[in-house]
Order: sequence, then C-alpha cells, then structure tokens
Amino acid sequence: MAPRRLDPDNLAAALPCGGRVLVGACSGESLVLGEAVAWAGAALGPMTFTGVFVPGLNTRAYLANPLCRVETFFQTPRLKAAGEAAKFLPLCYADIFARLQTIRIDAALFMATPPDAEGFCGFGPIVDFLAALWPRIPVRIAHINQRLPRVAGPCRIPFEQLTAYVEADQDLLEIPDAPDDEVSRAIGEHIARFVPDGATIQTGLGKIPGAALRALRNRRGLKIHSGLIPEAVCDLEDADALAEGTVVTGGVAIGSRRLYGRVHGAAYRFLPVSYTHAPGVLMRLENPIAINSVLEVDLFGHAYAEFGAGGLMSGPGGASDFARGVWAAGGLRIVALAASAAKGSISRIVAPGAAQGPVSLGRMDTDIVVTEHGAADLRGLDHHERARALITIAPPDHRDRLGEQWREVARKF
Repeated sequence: MAPRRLDPDNLAAALPCGGRVLVGACSGESLVLGEAVAWAGAALGPMTFTGVFVPGLNTRAYLANPLCRVETFFQTPRLKAAGEAAKFLPLCYADIFARLQTIRIDAALFMATPPDAEGFCGFGPIVDFLAALWPRIPVRIAHINQRLPRVAGPCRIPFEQLTAYVEADQDLLEIPDAPDDEVSRAIGEHIARFVPDGATIQTGLGKIPGAALRALRNRRGLKIHSGLIPEAVCDLEDADALAEGTVVTGGVAIGSRRLYGRVHGAAYRFLPVSYTHAPGVLMRLENPIAINSVLEVDLFGHAYAEFGAGGLMSGPGGASDFARGVWAAGGLRIVALAASAAKGSISRIVAPGAAQGPVSLGRMDTDIVVTEHGAADLRGLDHHERARALITIAPPDHRDRLGEQWREVARKF
C-alpha cells in the first residue's frame, strides 16, 4: 500500500499514542516534523522521543505535553532545562546502537530524499542509526526534502515502505567551522607531526579538530573514516591531500553549505554506526589516527570531555569506540585541548581528582596529549614520567603548582 501524504497538522493521527519515537536529528533534523510534534500537543499522550540531539545544532525538546519524555545521548541546553522530563543516557555510539536494536521503537520521524527512478528514498548524509534500524520500526514518517543531498552508499528506504510523508524544502542544519586562532593553529601544527602521508583520520566537531585537519593540507593520500564528517574535510579536498577514490567514510556530515554541497561527490560515502564504529571494521583501517578534543586532562592521562563550567554539556559520543578500534589496528590515539581557560587563569591540565565530570577517555585510551605548548607522548611511560610530560604542556604559570600537586599524589605510591 502506498504511503499517505500527511498534513503536518494531523501528525498525531499517524503516530501511535504513547509510543516511543526515534527522531532523525543531527544536521538532518526535520523542522517541519518537529513543529508538527509541538502542534500535536496533548493528542500524543505519554510519548517518548529519542535521538542523537547535538548541542549547538538541535534546539527542540519534543516535549509536546506534560506527559511526554525525551531520551537523549547528548546533553543540550534545552533538554537540560527540561529537568526530569529529559533522560540523559551516557552511552558511547556502539552502546547507543545496541540499545536501539533491543528496545521497542514504535515510530520514526526523519528526513529523506524524493524517490529515485527505482522508487528508493535516501537518508542523505545522516545515516548514523536510522538507516540500519528502519526495517524493525513499524511506523515510518518521512519529511521528503528536495534539498537533501543524495549521497553514495547503500542506505535507502523504498518509498512504498513509508507509512506517511510530508513534502517541504529545508536546508540542512549548519555549524560552520570556526576560524583558526593562534592557539588552535599551534595545536594543529603539533598534531600534524604525528600524521604521515596515507593515514586514515577520525576526528570530531569543533575548532581544534578543524584546525588539526587544516594542518594536514600538505599531506598526501589521506583517508577519513569517522562517525562525523566535519567541514574541514573540504580543506583537505581542496589541497589535494586526500587519496584518490571513495576515501571519506562517515555516518553524519555537520558543517555548512560548503560541505553539504560536496557530500554527493565520488570521494564521499555514508554508512550506519553498525559499520563506521564496528570493531572489526576499525581494526582493518590503514594507519588509523584518532584525533579528539577534550576539556581537561589529569596528570594520570585521563581525558574529560563532557563537563564544562556550567555542568554537563555533551555525551561520550564515539571517541571511546574509535580509541579501542584504533588501538586494535596498531594506530595512534591523540587528544587535544587548549592548555588554559578564563584568559589563562585556569589550567586545563589538572591534578588527579581535580577534573570535572566523568572520565571520557581513560589513561589506557590515549597515546598523545597535545596543547598549544607541545605534545606529551605518554607511550611507555611510568606514572611519574607521564605526569612530568603533561606538566610540560600545561600553561607555564601553572607548572610549579602542578608539580607540587603531583608530589603530594606521588607520596601515596
């Protein structure tokens, strides 16, 4: 039976009242369907919405009525303000996928391309979870969007398998790359020393990962295998730093129109988390290097990426999945951060026990720590050597105090 065209005002009639709905979010969040949820209000009953809602990108809460709840895997300001109505699950990407495979999901709201000549709709450059999960979700409601780029890869859904659809034009949500500054540029240059020609790079979103990629523009034969494809990949493409062929593999693209205008190209393909984060796939990558930014590193080498000055602000993401996979492939795990905050008054290299929030990457998940002051190679070092190496890349004005704090810790050894 062909899917029915849906008036957004009647979304409640198409959704199972009180069920769990998987929302396609990230850069492909449908503003039309998001507004339709809000309009539906009390008619939805005690519905639960779940998805990957990215801070700085996804601003809706999906709390259409007092009985609605949200399950999120990243903490956004809007969801944090919702209090007990929003449940934050601190899971890495592999565990998110495992959870979504095992819990009951009654419906999905997502963006899709118009059907092609064979009758298939694509998910565009947002295939992370839904592209692998849709066959087990009984109600599938698509926002058919002419502006959603068609991309290479096997992820698509037959138009006839949709339950209902709306049609509207919408640009993908954008987070343009922040321009490099003196600190991020220096960090990128230090990272570049560890990246040879022909490496396979994983990285995340933000100023430091962007600067790190741009510092690799004079490399050749690079490949990208990452959960996230950021805009700085365009800089590598423009500099002829990428290898030939289909060499950029990811689950989601997040950037600006510059990136979204390229993802249909032959260099790019998009695959679900079941592939991009799979241990068996990662361990076969050629010379993989994981580059992830964090907020603090303690003198043991633990990295912290989820708590800022205002408290919880993110989630584990896929960094730990890649840390394990890159290790299995014999690759290199780099974490990077600005050495200080608050105009230099706060060191982000901290004493054990002084960091904020949970450990995001343990000391066994990190090989190199980089700040604008240099790189601390922790491989093969004992506790004291690791602490000394990290103190050398801390802000100069904080090094003596960190040394004293470490001596206090060392007395317990």
